[in-house]
Amino acid sequence: MNNFLFFKDGKKRIDYILVYKKSSLQVEKRSTFERNLREEGLMLEREQSITNSDIMFVKIHCPWDTLCKYAERMNIRMPFRYSKVFCPSFSHHISINLRNWLPKNPMQLDKEALPDLEETDCYTAPFSRARMHHFTITNKDTFFNNSTRSRIVHHVLQRTKYEDGKTKMGINKLLNNGTYEASFPPHEGSYQSRHPIKTHGAKNHRHLLYKRWACWGMWYKYQPLDLIRRYFGEKIGLYFAWLGWYTGMLIPAAFVGLFVFLYGVFTMHSSQVSKEICQATEILMCPMCERSCMLQKLNESCIYAKVTHLFDNGGTVFFAIFMAIWATVFLEFWKRRRAVLTYDWDLIDWEEEEENVRPQFERKYAQVERVNPITGKPEPYQPFMDKLLRLMISILGIFLMISLVLTTVFAVVVYRLVAMEHFASFKWYFVKKYWQFATSGTGVCINFVIIMFLNVVYEKVAYFLTNLEQPRTELEWENSYALKMFLFQFVNLNIAHTHAVILAKCHPSGCLIDLCLQMSVIMVLKQTWNNFMELGYPLFHNWWTQHKIKRNEQVMKLPQWEKDWNLQPMNLHGLIDEYLEMVLQFGFVTIFVAAFPLAPLLALMNNIIEIRLDAYKFVTQWRRPLPARATNIGIWYGILEGIGVLAVITNAFVIAITSDYIPRFVYAFRYGPCKGQGYSQERCLKGYVNSSLSVFDLSELGPGHSGYCRYRDYRAPPWSSNPYELTLQFWHVLAARLAFIIVFEHLVFGIKSFIAYLIPDMPKDLSDRVRREKYLVQEMMYDAELEHLQKQRKCHGKQYHQEWP
Repeated sequence: MNNFLFFKDGKKRIDYILVYKKSSLQVEKRSTFERNLREEGLMLEREQSITNSDIMFVKIHCPWDTLCKYAERMNIRMPFRYSKVFCPSFSHHISINLRNWLPKNPMQLDKEALPDLEETDCYTAPFSRARMHHFTITNKDTFFNNSTRSRIVHHVLQRTKYEDGKTKMGINKLLNNGTYEASFPPHEGSYQSRHPIKTHGAKNHRHLLYKRWACWGMWYKYQPLDLIRRYFGEKIGLYFAWLGWYTGMLIPAAFVGLFVFLYGVFTMHSSQVSKEICQATEILMCPMCERSCMLQKLNESCIYAKVTHLFDNGGTVFFAIFMAIWATVFLEFWKRRRAVLTYDWDLIDWEEEEENVRPQFERKYAQVERVNPITGKPEPYQPFMDKLLRLMISILGIFLMISLVLTTVFAVVVYRLVAMEHFASFKWYFVKKYWQFATSGTGVCINFVIIMFLNVVYEKVAYFLTNLEQPRTELEWENSYALKMFLFQFVNLNIAHTHAVILAKCHPSGCLIDLCLQMSVIMVLKQTWNNFMELGYPLFHNWWTQHKIKRNEQVMKLPQWEKDWNLQPMNLHGLIDEYLEMVLQFGFVTIFVAAFPLAPLLALMNNIIEIRLDAYKFVTQWRRPLPARATNIGIWYGILEGIGVLAVITNAFVIAITSDYIPRFVYAFRYGPCKGQGYSQERCLKGYVNSSLSVFDLSELGPGHSGYCRYRDYRAPPWSSNPYELTLQFWHVLAARLAFIIVFEHLVFGIKSFIAYLIPDMPKDLSDRVRREKYLVQEMMYDAELEHLQKQRKCHGKQYHQEWP
């Protein structure tokens, strides 16, 4: 037993910690608040900090009677005394036998490594003091687990007054006005132990989570979601469940993307387009810039053509369709997975409590009140015109920031045009020879720096605009802030790719390589930077805090609440930053995936690291967050669905406009050697490069210029009756591109809708189990009440004529 988790008497468990400074001037508010907490039934004990004499800790314990009172008020479901009786189906028996026959899954955690979580084997019902005999109360100290106790105490803290008045209540307001410095539930002791966990077992759930979840050696194992939920609450448990599900679904996408890439590798040397470019020793390409660029033989860009074929080949269209379908399957099966988790975690009938009004909203609209239609109590009210005006100003601010993004994109385009001439006349032969790579590479790096800088600006602007809107509750504030952050960063990341699609000057082998280079560099750099900052900053801060405490012996003797105080608090915006990073990555994986089939593989590798980084951060570097409840991932699911729709449209345009798939297809069927015979092999593309290049008369540049050069376009030669006019092949290609966009979108949207229709949101067997469980619980409670009444009758010798309920 860790004495640092209890009051000085060693019996009363610490459920919550409040921290304040003795030098704070809010003494009266604090005294009133703590007196009212005692009247609500909580027990408090003060203790001074060992390392800072100005810091005081208030330890809070919730006694049994108070726990029962508020568990009943909050409708907390607790284990019923009867165990679940599940009648497995025939298919369930087959799956069990198949699992026994197959070798052990190495990703599965050993059952011996995790404790049995009691409530998973029992039916549950809303707690009631009048029916306490229905529940499995073997030990009053452990009946309510630590996260439930913390949630009950937080509920009391949110509703306790500190001054006379309707709205003068809640710990959040006291934190905002400086009465308290922090409030948090304590960790369950240290996450480290001198003894190995295999021989001596886990000291506590935090130690168990560290060894079986946060350690790097567990990178290939499934996450212990039930334990995560029990320690951190359902909201954080759902985040890690979603992240693990997303990571698992990336495995097939990564394999298919890798296969498409390897197909490009193996067919790179046999590609007809690459062969023609590499063998074009007599074709001179026109200069790409006005002054410094020189005529260049087409075969000098042989490597460029082969690299382009790695990403722009016959598998591009297939992979784009596959990823669009994959996104739908991922989201539909996540709904089923969420349904299973909400059942296992007893959230099926849980309804979110009515949230308290934000203190900022109360201060702003304290003079305007209306009756809340749910609670029937008067509360501050924001007039409609005031709300509309603030919303319009916020929308205007969003458009201004998006225009700033467009300005930076235009600046990068101008840089590339200027840098093109400098690299083409560079002194170093290597840079001069590969000036196209140099121009694209430096442009991407500059673009990445701009993106990261603007992300910092967007965060502050989104925070300002959200506060300007004056959302009523914390949930409304979080949703509004999350949506703005997503819009800002999504546009910031992807508008640069759009300019690579539309504005780039293309090589004879196609435009896709520029987009691919941009995506790969930004994706790798951004993920590396995010992972470094997520773990690096908390590590450095906590190390510096420990460094300021000079004697290491003193650190080891610090009580748990003071160790927690020295840790970093969870992000101010909760899980918004965590979800935002993954949702933006989902956009990378789906929206421009036709240009970069290795994106799912890079995302998979990053997420394997991300899960353990986040686990390590939650277990070791952050204070324990409030174990909050939730039944879904909130606004992020709608955003993911929107990205899935946008991905279909974007990939259609990438393949039709940026890729060379359509021009090659038109040439093979209409102009090539296989004209009228159907496309069969690479031989049908013979002569394609020459067909896709137009002729320019250099003598038109003035004296000193003679001969002809080639450029990528479909225009008539200078010696024709209508020189430089668009040819019929151009219009054929344009028509084919437009037709492809329409057919691709309708086909993929049709397949997505059909798949969404086929996959129900809840598995059939789970739906049956939920209905049967509700029926059985009613029957069991009826039988239990009759049994209880019979016992009372025997004891007292009286007749009871009451009916249940």
